[in-house]
Amino acid sequence: MQFFNERMERMTIHFRQPEPLFIEAGANAVLLLHAYSGSSNDMGMIGRGLARDGYTVYAPMFAGHGTMEPRDIITRGGVAAWLKNAQDAVTFLKAHGYQQIAVFGLSMGGLFATRLLEIDSTLVGGGTFASPVIRVGQTNVPQSFLSLSNKIYSRTQMSADEKQQSLDWLAQHNPEQLSDIEDFVQTQVAANLQMINKPFFIAQGDADQMIDPGSGAAFNERMESLNKDVTFKLYPNAGHVLTVNNAHHQLQTDVEKFLERLF
Repeated sequence: MQFFNERMERMTIHFRQPEPLFIEAGANAVLLLHAYSGSSNDMGMIGRGLARDGYTVYAPMFAGHGTMEPRDIITRGGVAAWLKNAQDAVTFLKAHGYQQIAVFGLSMGGLFATRLLEIDSTLVGGGTFASPVIRVGQTNVPQSFLSLSNKIYSRTQMSADEKQQSLDWLAQHNPEQLSDIEDFVQTQVAANLQMINKPFFIAQGDADQMIDPGSGAAFNERMESLNKDVTFKLYPNAGHVLTVNNAHHQLQTDVEKFLERLF
């Protein structure tokens, strides 16, 4: 561990760590949960747009995310920590006087948004953006995580050997964490969808290269089979990160229309 601490001290690239986004703009609150290896920045555009529309917005940070050390996601994070982060975010909003709360999440954030809606009856509704709640095909998350980590390390003064050692460590330990997330999805999230009794929104891009673009439709079909109040939106030519890509304007419009039903 000393090796990695010394390496981080040798970094000279200036980096401003993302911070939670909290904008108080109205009596009704929207909680926004970011993606795996992402940050609150994932939710910046849609969050500020919703605030302009009169909603209080909170986009917290999952443990281990938003740093210049990808290892933090594995050493400081995990399913239990992230579920607690999501629950603590609801508590945070309630402590600030907000009782009417909707929750949405991008990719992994959507998994925890869904779980919150299963276990917290005080939430008024919410949904997912490009989240593999119902698994279809394979994902490119492992490759993407290592690619992102490589780019992050390239912005430091690490030597080639140091960089490779870090990437090798991530390649060894990341699969176990991703397996834990998949187990969480199968045994807790997907297994308990019948517990959701509030309106639910599902967004999916049909050009998603991170997860199978059929995941959204499969999730919608499962929810419909359970007679849930579900709204499904498919965005043509849109990739995975719907909150910032070419679909983000339409996504915000659709979310705002959905929220009008909840509050």
